[in-house]
Amino acid sequence: MSVAEAMGRALQQTSISTNIKERLDFSCALMNADGSLISNAPNVPVHLGAMSFAVVYQLAKLGPSLRPGDVLLANSPIAGGSHLPDLTVITPVFSQPAEEGSSEQPKIIFFTASRGHHADIGGAQPGSMPSYSTSLAQEGAEIISFKLVDAGKYDRDGLYKLLVEDPAEIPGCSGCRDFRSVESDLKAQIAANYKGIQLIHALIAEYDLATVQSYMGHIRDNAERAVRKMLIAAATSAGKDTLYAIDHMDDGSPIALTVKIDRSTGDATFDFTGTGPEVRGNWNAPISVVHSAIIYCMRAMIDQDIPLNSGCLLPLNIIIPENTLLSPSPDSAVCAGNVLTSQRITDVCLKAFEACAASQGCCNNLSFGAGGKNRETGIVERGWGYYETIAGGSGAGPSWHGTSGVHVHMTNTRITDPEILERRYPVILHQFGYRQGSGGEGLYRGGNGVVREMQFLQDIEVSLLTERRARQPYGLAGGQDGQSGLNLHVRETLDAEGKAVRRVRNLGGKATVAFEADDRLVLNTPGGGGWGVPGEVVETQSEVFGWQPRGSLAERSALEAAFGA
Repeated sequence: MSVAEAMGRALQQTSISTNIKERLDFSCALMNADGSLISNAPNVPVHLGAMSFAVVYQLAKLGPSLRPGDVLLANSPIAGGSHLPDLTVITPVFSQPAEEGSSEQPKIIFFTASRGHHADIGGAQPGSMPSYSTSLAQEGAEIISFKLVDAGKYDRDGLYKLLVEDPAEIPGCSGCRDFRSVESDLKAQIAANYKGIQLIHALIAEYDLATVQSYMGHIRDNAERAVRKMLIAAATSAGKDTLYAIDHMDDGSPIALTVKIDRSTGDATFDFTGTGPEVRGNWNAPISVVHSAIIYCMRAMIDQDIPLNSGCLLPLNIIIPENTLLSPSPDSAVCAGNVLTSQRITDVCLKAFEACAASQGCCNNLSFGAGGKNRETGIVERGWGYYETIAGGSGAGPSWHGTSGVHVHMTNTRITDPEILERRYPVILHQFGYRQGSGGEGLYRGGNGVVREMQFLQDIEVSLLTERRARQPYGLAGGQDGQSGLNLHVRETLDAEGKAVRRVRNLGGKATVAFEADDRLVLNTPGGGGWGVPGEVVETQSEVFGWQPRGSLAERSALEAAFGA
């Protein structure tokens, strides 16, 4: 884990974009020679389970041709990608000769990988997150497999073609609007991977390869045992071997999950039969994202300090019907599946286990920018794109209140500091604070969402991809639902008499809107659901899972009064 953490520090320090340096929208991980996840830094959960898919795909496609000095780049959903702005850089780690002058050929012993969200990789809109995309081509450059560095030689021309020239050939789309910034951050990812390689070789030099690989196996085996133990405990506590939950996206698409647990072995089948078909919009989720959500939930429900790794998935048989929202066709739009649908999958998993009430269930995606292909001349003008995810409320559980104003579950990024936001972009941030009363009431209250209000200083196109605007985050065990979110466009104009008229419009959950200079965007994010009926002590599975309420209700109330809720 320290290797992965060091990779993350190197990436943050050498990157230049707001997304990676300030918001920390990246992940670094270490994989075994077969591509399975060993350990990772505590970065973005939706990246971590999916990155293993990306490495396995490249290993199957290029394995025999890989040489020392190769660095691979990919982002395609069919190659283990999440959504296209997340560019994954993969570097094979080769063994070093046992002795100087040895004729032994180097072989792959590990992989280092880093995935970062880049602000713009082309497509129909600045930010590469168009709210209206209906095909993958509209969302920017798709890279299935590319040797960014081939035996030590960096291929800038090939990268430029993939990011700038190819996306611009799609009608209504542009190439990357700020190639130099994306290229710089990709070089930072290459450097971060190399930092991991240095540290792995240092570890091997200290302990030898056999010992290091042996402990990699122990880590994975331990995670597998911990998940099996948790699954057996869940079935025993529930008094049944089959758990079920269903929830819906704002458009009504169902996500259904049946979990069947074998109490004798701890094996389990996660069956998503009953999930709705793929949608015309962009909230389809690649199967790698589904696995990321499941591996995160398994790790979150284990009351034990273990690295999140592929061992968490070994007891599981995951069934995802084809041509559904969770297994879409290769050319379907997916940019929101990574940041919206992944949250709903998490909610459904945790609901099946009755682990906690629903959190905000959304990453609240905001993007805007300028530049790109001029519609009149066809020339690609250098521009910029900005993207952020916005916090909300987390769900309450059997022994805790939800947290207010936090990035939950599949996202673990920061928000851009006001000073950085206003200095780099044409906006003024007028308000950013808790949305009081938006969390659901209960014995334990759901966390509050936030209010984020910004004023634009120039005409600009804004894209919103949000969920939980039509359906509220559910409460559990008698707790109330959290409030749904609300996106508002505020414009002040003058009437015929010269008086100011304030117009407020509800933009809905997904929208692309032309904002004029001085218009304001007000985002109200959802709160979390509450747990339990106020004033009642609820019997739950908490002791089995290690979530243990302490003392009577009166004692807990006294503690809250003394130390704060």
